[in-house]
Amino acid sequence: MHNLEPYYNWRQHYQSESDAQSPFYGREHSEFDYHNKIYNYLIHPQWDEFGSSTLYMKLLMADYQNGFAVIEFIGEWNDAVNNDIMWLKREVIESLIEEGIDKYILIGENVLNFHSSDDCYYEEWFQEVENGWVVAINFREHILQEFQQANIDYYINFGGELDTLGWRTMTPLQLYEKVVEIMGRRLGM
Repeated sequence: MHNLEPYYNWRQHYQSESDAQSPFYGREHSEFDYHNKIYNYLIHPQWDEFGSSTLYMKLLMADYQNGFAVIEFIGEWNDAVNNDIMWLKREVIESLIEEGIDKYILIGENVLNFHSSDDCYYEEWFQEVENGWVVAINFREHILQEFQQANIDYYINFGGELDTLGWRTMTPLQLYEKVVEIMGRRLGM
């Protein structure tokens, strides 16, 4: 797992540690000092911690003009034991909402497991982005099944084109526009 880096080809467009509006502003990352772990496995030092001991993230883009953020995850999303959604909501999402972000693209290719609890924080997030949305792209099939079983699909959009979106071939704005197009069809806009 230590070889899995957050996506780095967008760094010329955005770096969360250099963005004064980002919850990760001022963070310093080493290329050599591996200290964060998911269970007994070290992970690449470019991943950001936000309070969870099993789930890490990278804010790949925060576009305040268009009101969207792209977040990549790695690890185990565990709401049952670690209340990961609470940590994510309180430590990251609330800060971004205050800055006008109401559309979220969550990338889950490196999320290995999901354990649900209640859906209160998902519901709260959904209500706070009343004119926006939360989209999950490229999550593993068993994770999406768990999302459905926990009724999180009421708050987070996924499925269809979103499950196999080739986002790495796009710029952040192209990805956003593609997701807007997909969501427009789904929401009848």
